[in-house]
Amino acid sequence: MGAAPMGSGSGGGLEDEFSYRPVAEINVTPFIDVMLVLLVIFMVAAPLMMVGVPVQLPKTAAQKVSQPRQPVVVSVDRDGRVFLRDAELAPADVGPRLSALAREDPDAVVYVRGDRLLSYGRVMEVMGQVSQAGFARVSLMAEGPAAPAAGKAP
Repeated sequence: MGAAPMGSGSGGGLEDEFSYRPVAEINVTPFIDVMLVLLVIFMVAAPLMMVGVPVQLPKTAAQKVSQPRQPVVVSVDRDGRVFLRDAELAPADVGPRLSALAREDPDAVVYVRGDRLLSYGRVMEVMGQVSQAGFARVSLMAEGPAAPAAGKAP
Protein backbone atom coordinates (compact mmCIF):
# COMPACT_ATOMS: atom_id res chain seq x y z
CA MET A 1 0.00 0.00 0.00
CA GLY A 2 1.39 3.37 -0.91
CA ALA A 3 1.17 6.63 0.93
CA ALA A 4 1.48 10.21 -0.20
CA PRO A 5 2.59 13.21 1.91
CA MET A 6 -0.18 15.55 2.88
CA GLY A 7 1.72 18.76 2.46
CA SER A 8 -0.63 21.70 2.29
CA GLY A 9 2.02 24.07 1.02
CA SER A 10 1.00 26.81 3.47
CA GLY A 11 4.04 26.90 5.69
CA GLY A 12 3.11 23.90 7.70
CA GLY A 13 4.89 22.78 10.73
CA LEU A 14 6.27 19.48 11.82
CA GLU A 15 2.86 17.78 11.51
CA ASP A 16 2.51 18.64 7.86
CA GLU A 17 5.89 17.25 6.88
CA PHE A 18 5.30 13.81 8.37
CA SER A 19 1.58 13.34 7.76
CA TYR A 20 0.79 10.77 5.12
CA ARG A 21 -2.49 9.64 3.64
CA PRO A 22 -3.03 6.23 1.98
CA VAL A 23 -3.27 5.95 -1.83
CA ALA A 24 -6.34 3.97 -2.84
CA GLU A 25 -5.17 2.98 -6.33
CA ILE A 26 -4.04 -0.45 -7.47
CA ASN A 27 -1.00 -0.62 -9.66
CA VAL A 28 -1.88 -3.22 -12.33
CA THR A 29 1.33 -2.92 -14.36
CA PRO A 30 3.09 -5.86 -12.64
CA PHE A 31 -0.06 -7.95 -13.02
CA ILE A 32 -0.19 -7.26 -16.77
CA ASP A 33 3.51 -8.07 -17.12
CA VAL A 34 3.05 -11.43 -15.42
CA MET A 35 -0.01 -12.26 -17.53
CA LEU A 36 1.82 -11.46 -20.78
CA VAL A 37 4.76 -13.65 -19.77
CA LEU A 38 2.37 -16.52 -18.97
CA LEU A 39 0.58 -16.02 -22.27
CA VAL A 40 3.84 -16.33 -24.20
CA ILE A 41 4.83 -19.42 -22.23
CA PHE A 42 1.52 -21.16 -22.96
CA MET A 43 1.60 -20.15 -26.63
CA VAL A 44 4.99 -21.77 -26.99
CA ALA A 45 4.19 -24.84 -24.88
CA ALA A 46 0.72 -25.68 -26.27
CA PRO A 47 1.88 -26.97 -29.68
CA LEU A 48 4.55 -29.08 -27.99
CA MET A 49 1.91 -30.86 -25.93
CA MET A 50 -0.06 -31.84 -29.05
CA VAL A 51 2.75 -33.56 -30.89
CA GLY A 52 2.98 -37.30 -30.30
CA VAL A 53 6.17 -39.11 -29.51
CA PRO A 54 7.64 -40.65 -32.66
CA VAL A 55 7.76 -44.43 -32.32
CA GLN A 56 8.23 -47.30 -34.73
CA LEU A 57 5.27 -49.63 -34.41
CA PRO A 58 5.82 -53.39 -34.57
CA LYS A 59 4.51 -55.54 -37.41
CA THR A 60 1.58 -57.87 -36.75
CA ALA A 61 -0.07 -60.79 -38.46
CA ALA A 62 -3.55 -59.84 -37.20
CA GLN A 63 -6.25 -59.26 -39.76
CA LYS A 64 -7.30 -55.76 -40.59
CA VAL A 65 -10.48 -54.47 -39.04
CA SER A 66 -13.33 -55.33 -41.35
CA GLN A 67 -15.28 -52.64 -43.08
CA PRO A 68 -18.68 -51.86 -41.58
CA ARG A 69 -21.35 -54.15 -42.95
CA GLN A 70 -24.00 -52.77 -45.21
CA PRO A 71 -27.30 -52.83 -43.30
CA VAL A 72 -30.18 -54.99 -44.44
CA VAL A 73 -32.87 -52.67 -45.78
CA VAL A 74 -36.32 -54.04 -46.56
CA SER A 75 -38.61 -51.61 -48.36
CA VAL A 76 -42.32 -51.84 -49.06
CA ASP A 77 -43.59 -49.54 -51.79
CA ARG A 78 -47.03 -47.98 -52.19
CA ASP A 79 -48.33 -51.06 -54.04
CA GLY A 80 -47.17 -53.44 -51.28
CA ARG A 81 -44.23 -54.90 -53.21
CA VAL A 82 -41.24 -55.91 -51.07
CA PHE A 83 -37.68 -54.94 -51.96
CA LEU A 84 -34.44 -56.19 -50.40
CA ARG A 85 -32.01 -53.28 -50.77
CA ASP A 86 -32.81 -52.40 -54.42
CA ALA A 87 -33.98 -55.79 -55.72
CA GLU A 88 -37.67 -56.64 -55.83
CA LEU A 89 -38.61 -59.94 -54.20
CA ALA A 90 -41.50 -62.17 -55.18
CA PRO A 91 -43.94 -62.70 -52.29
CA ALA A 92 -42.87 -66.35 -51.99
CA ASP A 93 -39.16 -65.44 -51.90
CA VAL A 94 -39.29 -62.92 -49.03
CA GLY A 95 -39.15 -65.46 -46.17
CA PRO A 96 -36.46 -67.76 -47.59
CA ARG A 97 -34.26 -64.87 -48.69
CA LEU A 98 -34.43 -63.18 -45.28
CA SER A 99 -33.77 -66.53 -43.56
CA ALA A 100 -30.61 -66.99 -45.66
CA LEU A 101 -29.41 -63.52 -44.65
CA ALA A 102 -30.18 -64.24 -40.98
CA ARG A 103 -28.09 -67.41 -41.09
CA GLU A 104 -25.14 -65.41 -42.51
CA ASP A 105 -25.34 -62.67 -39.88
CA PRO A 106 -27.95 -63.11 -37.12
CA ASP A 107 -26.82 -59.92 -35.32
CA ALA A 108 -27.46 -57.68 -38.30
CA VAL A 109 -29.89 -54.80 -37.97
CA VAL A 110 -32.79 -54.79 -40.41
CA TYR A 111 -34.30 -51.46 -41.39
CA VAL A 112 -37.88 -51.61 -42.65
CA ARG A 113 -39.01 -48.76 -44.86
CA GLY A 114 -42.70 -48.45 -45.69
CA ASP A 115 -44.42 -45.93 -47.93
CA ARG A 116 -46.49 -43.45 -45.92
CA LEU A 117 -49.65 -44.28 -47.91
CA LEU A 118 -49.25 -48.01 -47.25
CA SER A 119 -51.58 -49.61 -44.71
CA TYR A 120 -50.18 -50.27 -41.25
CA GLY A 121 -51.16 -53.94 -41.53
CA ARG A 122 -48.97 -54.53 -44.57
CA VAL A 123 -45.92 -53.02 -42.83
CA MET A 124 -46.59 -55.26 -39.82
CA GLU A 125 -46.78 -58.33 -42.09
CA VAL A 126 -43.34 -57.55 -43.49
CA MET A 127 -41.95 -56.94 -40.01
CA GLY A 128 -43.36 -60.32 -38.96
CA GLN A 129 -41.59 -61.99 -41.88
CA VAL A 130 -38.34 -60.32 -40.85
CA SER A 131 -38.73 -61.53 -37.26
CA GLN A 132 -39.65 -65.07 -38.37
CA ALA A 133 -36.53 -65.16 -40.53
CA GLY A 134 -34.43 -64.90 -37.37
CA PHE A 135 -33.52 -61.24 -37.04
CA ALA A 136 -33.83 -59.87 -33.52
CA ARG A 137 -32.99 -56.26 -34.26
CA VAL A 138 -35.62 -54.65 -36.48
CA SER A 139 -36.06 -50.89 -36.87
CA LEU A 140 -38.57 -48.77 -38.73
CA MET A 141 -37.27 -45.90 -40.81
CA ALA A 142 -38.94 -42.51 -41.15
CA GLU A 143 -38.03 -39.10 -42.53
CA GLY A 144 -37.16 -36.25 -40.22
CA PRO A 145 -39.23 -33.09 -40.11
CA ALA A 146 -39.18 -31.03 -43.28
CA ALA A 147 -36.88 -28.03 -43.22
CA PRO A 148 -38.70 -24.69 -43.59
CA ALA A 149 -38.37 -23.06 -46.99
CA ALA A 150 -35.83 -20.27 -47.28
CA GLY A 151 -37.29 -16.91 -46.36
CA LYS A 152 -40.38 -18.32 -44.70
CA ALA A 153 -40.95 -18.33 -40.97
CA PRO A 154 -41.85 -21.69 -39.38
